[in-house]
Amino acid sequence: MLGLTACVLSVGAAANTLVPLTGIQEVATGGAHSCALLMNGEVRCWGSNSSGQLGDGTTTQRLAPVAVRGLSGITAITAGGQHTCALNAGGEVLCWGNGPLGDGTTEMRLMPVKVSDLSGVLSIAAGRGHTCALMASGAVRCWGFNTGGQLGDGTTTLRRWPVSVSGLSGATAIAGGGSHTCALLVAGDVRCWGENSNGQIGDGTTTQRFTPVAVKGLSGATALAAGLLHTCALVAGGEARCWGENGIGALGDGTTAQHLTPVAVMGLSGAAAIAIGSVHSCALVVGGAVHCWGGNVSGQLGDTTTLQRLSPVLVSGMGAATGIAAGSQHTCALVADGEARCWGDNFRGQLGDGTPTNRLTPVAVIGLSGASAIVAGTSHTCALTAGGGVHCWGGNFDGQLGDGTNSPRLTPVRVFGLSGATAISAGYSHTCALVAGGYVNCWGRNSNGQLGDGTTTQRLTPVPVGGLSGAIAIGTGNSHTCALIQGGEVRCWGFNFSGQLGDGTTTERPTPVEVFGMSGATAITAAGSHTCVLVSDGEARCWGSNFDGQLGNNRTTNRSVPVPVIGLAGATAISAGGAHTCALFSGGEVRCWGRNSNGQLGDGTTTRRLAPVQVIDLNEAWAITTGDYHTCALLTAGAGRCWGNNASGELGDDSIAERLTPVAVSGLSSASVITAGGSHTCALEASGGGRCWGWNSSGQLGDGTAGVRPFPAAVLDDLVFNDGFEAVAPAVVNSSIQPR
Repeated sequence: MLGLTACVLSVGAAANTLVPLTGIQEVATGGAHSCALLMNGEVRCWGSNSSGQLGDGTTTQRLAPVAVRGLSGITAITAGGQHTCALNAGGEVLCWGNGPLGDGTTEMRLMPVKVSDLSGVLSIAAGRGHTCALMASGAVRCWGFNTGGQLGDGTTTLRRWPVSVSGLSGATAIAGGGSHTCALLVAGDVRCWGENSNGQIGDGTTTQRFTPVAVKGLSGATALAAGLLHTCALVAGGEARCWGENGIGALGDGTTAQHLTPVAVMGLSGAAAIAIGSVHSCALVVGGAVHCWGGNVSGQLGDTTTLQRLSPVLVSGMGAATGIAAGSQHTCALVADGEARCWGDNFRGQLGDGTPTNRLTPVAVIGLSGASAIVAGTSHTCALTAGGGVHCWGGNFDGQLGDGTNSPRLTPVRVFGLSGATAISAGYSHTCALVAGGYVNCWGRNSNGQLGDGTTTQRLTPVPVGGLSGAIAIGTGNSHTCALIQGGEVRCWGFNFSGQLGDGTTTERPTPVEVFGMSGATAITAAGSHTCVLVSDGEARCWGSNFDGQLGNNRTTNRSVPVPVIGLAGATAISAGGAHTCALFSGGEVRCWGRNSNGQLGDGTTTRRLAPVQVIDLNEAWAITTGDYHTCALLTAGAGRCWGNNASGELGDDSIAERLTPVAVSGLSSASVITAGGSHTCALEASGGGRCWGWNSSGQLGDGTAGVRPFPAAVLDDLVFNDGFEAVAPAVVNSSIQPR
């Protein structure tokens, strides 16, 4: 909280299989939350969110980073007690969280709002409930709470928009504390104003100051940091001076005596940056080591203990840091490879490691980026890593996550004992992977033989499908599975009540059987209780349940062998949903057929269609995916469009309104893949980050929470995904996604 943030000088991109969130250029820490500014100008925040200080449109606490909505081109960030602000490349400031935020109101904001009448800003600093901006002219303007006179305008009046600090010019840096503010001037002098009950102004008194006064006996200052009740400055030569409250050693002078003017921090030299929290202080020294002192009840000093320290101690296992920031009782540092490490209080998840556990030494802030494939089942989601491993999250009642348990997971876990995977597909409550050599492994529910191992025994870890080889693609329905074989034949197994196995019977099969008369198939998709393939001429064949016309043959009679979809030629991809089907064409058009109760066919009606109809206002699609009652398409530019049922926010348009024609997915602009589950949707962006939205009752969005989310949220894990992946796209298709 209330400490200086610092920028990294260089960023190294990690390429390991297990790495944290990378590409960070700045970190900022608030009362019980933290934020990171990425090299691409985006901002991620984590921790307490009771006032919307994470900026993700909710008040849900986050144990790992989530994207701040609607921000781009950001150059600096700062975090206060329960609010956060960002500076953009145009010199404007945007804030979110607990007000007043400078937008002319005192309202809490769950997403960024622009500060009124403010431009030409060089830097920003947030205090507990106020914010200040350093202007290009050297003046300072502040807004927010003012009970201690921390805005410096000569009053104690709350300000809803920026006011000028009285009599201050030539400022080069600013720092916001609990209820006081300080500025560094060109000559190296320091001026402070606001609450002074503990001497935090440094003027030798405890008198509250409504306008700036000089800090006594301080010259040659090069950097500033302000805490709850104390202040510190770096001086030429790399020494530090602190003043104010010192009851548990926050001034670092080896005593617990309060000091009304600056005193030297004991044994500290070569300091390059400084940051202070409520009752502790930290310094980054030349070479990258970090030293901390003061209160340590939550482990915020990072020295493996909870003992208070009256003088600096080395943070354990830190490595080469390039920047530091201190929150109320936690601390974060940037390291040379563009990652972040945090330690101390973690009750609200402010360390960003996916847990609420306090840490006595630094831990990595986690983030998900770079997968080679992702698929969504009814209540679970899985991702394929570049190394051939699979990670899953969400519902796990039947073992569909493959981690050897039945425990639901809010963030990804690795599928046990699986390697060499090249493609994945997720059904209602089971999952399958295609592995090197053309073999298939499945796990999860097996009540109808959908795992293909010759039994109906539930499997918590992968088992091989019996007698199957030469597979090149897979598709999973509710309770059946199919594989496309080299040469264009198809094999299916599992539940067959509606003829979805295509073998001319309705007999359940616990091992693969050949689809009758099927040859020349180039892509396969399965969902619900029906299956479809594309054949070499761009036509489609479907079989299984047809109650709503999802086979597209202008009938509603179930078919146990393949039938042609009427009037369909030149299709490049196909995707089967709960009781509807869609096909993609080379010109970017999409046609759908079957159930339309919620507008999932996208033709502007809710009329069931027994043959293909064109989706309205969609002509730039290059990938499609279908859920139970909704459909989504990925456009050539990387944006997403969805339509149909939206009761759980699965369309991602920041609403729960049903849509009969395509609407834009909020904030999705550079996606390389899109995949739909039962009532949720996921996408992978070009940067490698995963995003999910919609129903999250079992944690299937992978963002560490459970509940409805009507807009994309980051999938959280310590995995690195560095290949692109795609949904049902030309020439390679399953029920959701195949790798390139």
